[in-house]
Amino acid sequence: MAEPVRKGPGKVQGRNESQQSDRRVSMFPDRRDPSRFDRRVPGLKGKREAAEKRQAEREEPGRGREAASPGQIPKPGWRDILKRTWAEQSKDNLSLVAAGVAFYAMLALFPAIAALISIYGLLADPAQLQSQIGEISGVLPADARSIIQSQLSKVVSGAGGALSLGAAVGLLLALWSASKGMKGLIQALNISYGEEESRGFLKLNAISLLLTVSGLVFFILALTAVVAMPALLDNLGLPDAVMWTVSIARWPLLALAGMLALAVLYRYAPDRDEPRWRWVSWGSAGATMAWIAASLLFSLYVSQFGNYNETYGTLGAVVILLTWLFLTAYVVLLGAELNAEMERQTRKDTTKGKPTSMGRRGAHAADTLGSKP
Repeated sequence: MAEPVRKGPGKVQGRNESQQSDRRVSMFPDRRDPSRFDRRVPGLKGKREAAEKRQAEREEPGRGREAASPGQIPKPGWRDILKRTWAEQSKDNLSLVAAGVAFYAMLALFPAIAALISIYGLLADPAQLQSQIGEISGVLPADARSIIQSQLSKVVSGAGGALSLGAAVGLLLALWSASKGMKGLIQALNISYGEEESRGFLKLNAISLLLTVSGLVFFILALTAVVAMPALLDNLGLPDAVMWTVSIARWPLLALAGMLALAVLYRYAPDRDEPRWRWVSWGSAGATMAWIAASLLFSLYVSQFGNYNETYGTLGAVVILLTWLFLTAYVVLLGAELNAEMERQTRKDTTKGKPTSMGRRGAHAADTLGSKP
């Protein structure tokens, strides 16, 4: 049994009184926070931060515990990040989560195509979009590409330029169905970032619908700017050297557009305080490059070694498309895991706004410090 604690002459503080005292202290956590004096004593904040930095370097030297951006993290810190990322993707069952996202993406794919054609048809001939998508779909396996092209042809043949009441209702239904896939991706990103969904039904659906519409519009603009650029410049009569440079440069530009789209997704989709752009750019860049490599390798495997049609018969093309969607979802979620572990490598506040201490940042990745593997 714990010994009573003496509290002044002749006074004894028992266990119950001690527990009540602890509870009273816990009700006012600011009294234990040294940062509460920063506004009262001039120059104290800088001295305190410098002391914390020196202590961090003594405890874990050269690991980037005080890094203000991912570029300031040294090599030992990056080894910690990569090891924790691999461990976390296994702990979070990322392959199983990606399979669920791929299933919902498969269900949302055709409504998304219908919505894409409807939005594009308000501005131009939908047949142009079909040809533009055909130019960049070479990264997909042939069987998966044929499914998308077939659905595009069906939707384009029935599309009209005028937005009637029936077409408007059809567009809204298509967008709502497509947003279901986005909602599944949002839930998966919460898992990667270690968050629990707390937003209400209306707010969550509004965010998923907004991200879906924004993604479709961004895809149209990026595709038109990158794919149609050579045709537009050809009418200007530019030299062949300039045209060749433009035709080559459009592919890196399309990759940059993909990085930007992923950065927006990583920043706004999870249920947490938004991270600063620098803390989502590295994961989006890595995920984009990994997705391009995975798509090309999978396309090569299917064309050279795959026997999906022999195994699955008429469902072979569907299985190939579903597998490609799984690879896409896995890479996107892995990029989110990388971003989260980068944030957990530093004590600095990685969220937007005024810097705050750990535990008050509204984000699990920013409020916790990753251990050395």
